Amino acid sequence: MGEAPGDTTTAAAVLGLHGVSKRYAAGVLAVRGVDLECREEAVTCLLGPSGCGKSTVLKLLAGLLDPDEGDVVGPFAGDTAFVFQEPTLMPWRRVGANVRLPLELRGVGRREAADAAHAALASVGLGDRTRSYPRELSGGMKMRVSLARALVTEPRVVFMDEPFAALDEQSRFRLNDDLLRLRDERRLTVVFVTHSVYEAVYLADRIVVMSAAPGRVHAVIDTPRHPDQTGRAFRTSVAYAERCAEVSERMLEVSTDE
Repeated sequence: MGEAPGDTTTAAAVLGLHGVSKRYAAGVLAVRGVDLECREEAVTCLLGPSGCGKSTVLKLLAGLLDPDEGDVVGPFAGDTAFVFQEPTLMPWRRVGANVRLPLELRGVGRREAADAAHAALASVGLGDRTRSYPRELSGGMKMRVSLARALVTEPRVVFMDEPFAALDEQSRFRLNDDLLRLRDERRLTVVFVTHSVYEAVYLADRIVVMSAAPGRVHAVIDTPRHPDQTGRAFRTSVAYAERCAEVSERMLEVSTDE
């Protein structure tokens, strides 16, 4: 019998870093000796203060950067998608055209690409906004379009670099719930960067707490939960509060070490 969606307790590692260091051209050592594993069909959150190398680690895992030392284990490039902090939508293209762009670049026919774009938009609750322009959308809607564009190629792994940080709390909560639903429906592996303890605890099956100067892994906290532990009931539960307290303690260690 296969695992139920959201059950990541025995999932295999699908990507990871082994002894990875990265130095930028200016000579800054961004991360040093990073070891981590991301489990298949799980959400791994990279959490830590500004400047600790979270985005660098994400880009190393995604193959957007090459390490100076160590090894990267990852999926084939065609199996991945990346969602940035900003929606990065083309303002002159309608929503549907923005979403189908990755398929156009792959040479997919216009009708097939349009159908796939509409299906991806429907999966994030925007099936009726295909003909809209980005300027007609709220910030939360624009991020949903960005997520639909990432999903239209049907990736196995989605990398997300603080995609909800600029949104109001209610929009962020809704998108957190949507992400977990899409992870279960599509059996996605997600690597998600955030500054927020509360967001990390809500989303993650595994939290990687990083410290800075240079960036390195301070702690790895596995946070398995039943797939039903979502929404307001989980956010107001004792289990959620206890996990937030535990992760906050680890973050406090990061701010006081060295």
